[in-house]
Amino acid sequence: MDGLFATSFEAFLFDMDGTILNSAAPSERVWGNWAQKHGIPTPNYHGRRANDTVRDLNLPGIDPDAEGAEITAMEIVDVDGVVPIPGAREFLSQLPPERWAVVTSAPKALALRRIAAAGLPNPHLMISAEDISVGKPAPDCYLAATKLLSVSPARCLVFEDADVGISAGEAAGCAVLAITETRHIPLTASKPQVENYLNIRAIADGRKIRLTK
Repeated sequence: MDGLFATSFEAFLFDMDGTILNSAAPSERVWGNWAQKHGIPTPNYHGRRANDTVRDLNLPGIDPDAEGAEITAMEIVDVDGVVPIPGAREFLSQLPPERWAVVTSAPKALALRRIAAAGLPNPHLMISAEDISVGKPAPDCYLAATKLLSVSPARCLVFEDADVGISAGEAAGCAVLAITETRHIPLTASKPQVENYLNIRAIADGRKIRLTK
């Protein structure tokens, strides 16, 4: 963990759900209702694209893309209970707009809806579900973000909460800091982690950004 505070980065990359905002309440409602309609337990959907989650269920007669689109439409409508992760609004406001991006498995329309509902700064740069062909835990989304920002993955710090996202960031060659505010299962002690953003700050100096406590 201390190594992250001794390192200067050129860009910060943020997952969305569970990392800069908490959307657990509406997500659980939508996915719970969808699973009940199909007579199955609620699947582990966190951190992945909706159609990828549905596809892995191998439900007979189900079109994963159509079902994923239906789930997303319901999530766009239901944002009751979407709130920022503590300290996230202030932390993001400390960053130059061109030096950070949101990298999410959600479609862009849903991401923008939830970011607005949480009262967070609107990102100038975003990689969403539509921008990649292979979702997390593949590194494609974070590699796309580093290309968008014209920075080396080794000079980027990824903020993540889900195991699939942490794996994606590491596979891309980025440093990763886990946000544990909404996690139900603890991370291994070896992973750099903080609960939320209340006790960390970002210091920007030209192209360099560093973390401080």
